[in-house]
Amino acid sequence: MLFGMLSMGLSCSFLYINSVLLFTLRSKQVFCETSRYILLFNLLFADTAHMLANILLYLLASLQMKITYHACGALVLLSVVTATISPLTLGVMSLERLVAVSYPLRHAAIFTMRSTGMATALVWTSSFIHILIRVFMLLYMFTKISPSPHMNDFCNKEAIFFGEIFNHFEDVFSTTLFLSVGVAIMASYIGVALAARSASTDKASARKALQTLLLHLLQLSLILTSTFNTTIIMTIAKTMSRLAIVRLYNACFVCLIILPRCLSALIYGLRDQTIRSVLVQNLCCCWRCSVSLNKSQ
Repeated sequence: MLFGMLSMGLSCSFLYINSVLLFTLRSKQVFCETSRYILLFNLLFADTAHMLANILLYLLASLQMKITYHACGALVLLSVVTATISPLTLGVMSLERLVAVSYPLRHAAIFTMRSTGMATALVWTSSFIHILIRVFMLLYMFTKISPSPHMNDFCNKEAIFFGEIFNHFEDVFSTTLFLSVGVAIMASYIGVALAARSASTDKASARKALQTLLLHLLQLSLILTSTFNTTIIMTIAKTMSRLAIVRLYNACFVCLIILPRCLSALIYGLRDQTIRSVLVQNLCCCWRCSVSLNKSQ
């Protein structure tokens, strides 16, 4: 019980910080017109929606509540579609950093609001195509098996996407996705490192970009690990007691599901001076408003 409450407390705290940062990125015109911040907003929006869907799934499992198949399907689809958007956006953001450092004079012409919007639309379209393929595969499964309107087990991805065909599809898709994005981030890192040797390159900007790309690679690795969350738990749980399994589930939920989705807030919210000042101001303002409301009550 204590571990569950701690997990929920940490998850809600991360969700709150992400929500405030989302508000921050829409509070000033410079954030709405700069490609870097537009991509960051898209990443944060997907991460926050993913966190919200998984927190609801976690609550349903913790409270041992069983819902209808369609309601569960909606939650799982939201979780899956937003899970795909994050790594794709990380790849685009890495390329944007490469252009910003290697071609600073052409950066504004390449990453315009229009091109950034097109890149964002392409990311979302790719994610929805992934979901459509899953839905068509599910409809094919329904021609052979008639599902019950009420779920017999707790709501999770494995309960919706059952069958060996989904496991094979998940393996192929995840491998292709993370290899592609990983190559994009590594290529961007090498490109920035080579550009940093040039005398005309801003050394401080290049060094910061290299650190950001390394953090993107770390974030991608954690997101990749989170896709194997259920496999990890099932493998380790074979030799553990029931109480230890519950604690393992709570630890994996926070470290593998929630933590990778709040790294963007930490990477940019704390390291970017333009965002940091506004973010701290908004966080303090929200805290003062909550204190005032408590006093008035």
